[in-house]
Amino acid sequence: MIALGVSIGSGEFLLGPAAFVQHGLSLMWVVIVAVTLQTIFNTEVMRYTLATGEPVFTGFMRTRPSSTLWAWVYAALYFLQVGWPAWAGTAAAAIFFLFAKRLAVAADGGAIYGIGVAAFLGCVVILTVGRRIERTLELLNWILVVTILGGFFVLVLLFVPGSAWLEAVAGFGGFDLPSGTFDPIPAGADFFLLGALVAYSGSGGVVNIVLSNWARDRGYGMGERAGYIPAAASGEKGHVAPTGFMFSGDATSMERWHGWWRVVSADQWGLFWIGALLGMLLPALLYVTFLPRGTNIQGLGISAALASAIGTRTGAGVGAIIAFLGAWLLFKTQLDNLEGMVRAIADILWTGSRRVRAWRGGDVRAVYYTVLAILVVWGLIAMRIAQPIVLLQLGANVAGLIFVIAAPHLLYINTRLLPPHVRPPMWRRVALVVMTLFYGFFVALSFGSLFT
Repeated sequence: MIALGVSIGSGEFLLGPAAFVQHGLSLMWVVIVAVTLQTIFNTEVMRYTLATGEPVFTGFMRTRPSSTLWAWVYAALYFLQVGWPAWAGTAAAAIFFLFAKRLAVAADGGAIYGIGVAAFLGCVVILTVGRRIERTLELLNWILVVTILGGFFVLVLLFVPGSAWLEAVAGFGGFDLPSGTFDPIPAGADFFLLGALVAYSGSGGVVNIVLSNWARDRGYGMGERAGYIPAAASGEKGHVAPTGFMFSGDATSMERWHGWWRVVSADQWGLFWIGALLGMLLPALLYVTFLPRGTNIQGLGISAALASAIGTRTGAGVGAIIAFLGAWLLFKTQLDNLEGMVRAIADILWTGSRRVRAWRGGDVRAVYYTVLAILVVWGLIAMRIAQPIVLLQLGANVAGLIFVIAAPHLLYINTRLLPPHVRPPMWRRVALVVMTLFYGFFVALSFGSLFT
């Protein structure tokens, strides 16, 4: 549910619509391919954690050439992808529209920054309450997903014509219905935007990897033995096992393993896969219905562009609903991404250093909230660097690169570090190779376009 809540965010409400409005719904084929590959990737990430109780980052650190190198590599990649508080900035544009009743322009940059800072600091406050941080995120994401998908579904039923539905269905096969041609990659496509769309169809990059950290804290499989990170206000002294566990392949253990695997399958295919597809499809249908094809909506007001267009044609009340849904969605995505980055870096430090584990009496909360404080200071600076949508596209393209690195790395640890009785079958190994090639193709297109 947390991964799904993150996935129904910038890709579905910002990058996807920007690409579909500009190039048409024939790009929907990349969505279903990307979400399917990410779901397989997610289940393989969960495989490692179910079997060992360790986050998969720890598994990566067990491989050559050294744990220190991989710790730096993945911490740096995590920072490059989501270290920019772009979601708070884009949420600020929707909040601005709610109160100013107009789209933000360049002159409103100061106001957008101020609102973005407030939203960002609001995320920090939420991460201090409750007992178990993972549980707080899960409950908030249930509210988010039900509200967003339910709200968009009602709006689609009210305003989207049948022709748009047919165009979307055809687009899943790469067919452009208005022109009557097979057009999987439209001529003149913005490859940097397209690369971002492919990466953020689903969760994207390190967000998929940190799913294992949340699964550990949730107590999935052997994660029940590993412990969890409590919230600051819980009063608990947090301790998390720095290394994991292993179980034998006897009949009783394997029966329990298969039970947990059914839980993971229902979690990922029944919730994440279906929800991620609907999360991309429903906003896309609304955007292409209310905004003319070819419109470039990549600016300060991108998160309020749909609200403005709908409000103009149907009334200010509906526009305000869209703006509220967009602000809530993006704020929640910022919260999850910030927490995921803090959690991943804290777990890497906790696993990799005895000194860190001994600091402040071995309380993992000290590590977690120190990392949070450092990232908050950086975030306040980063929001001044560029427009949020630029930072968002940069991070999304880094996410595609992360899949190129992490998919074969995950294949390696699941086939070399796990015992034979829990290793993935051959078709899953092939799927991870296909994922590497798929994302490698779009990463090459995206970054190649920057130099042409």
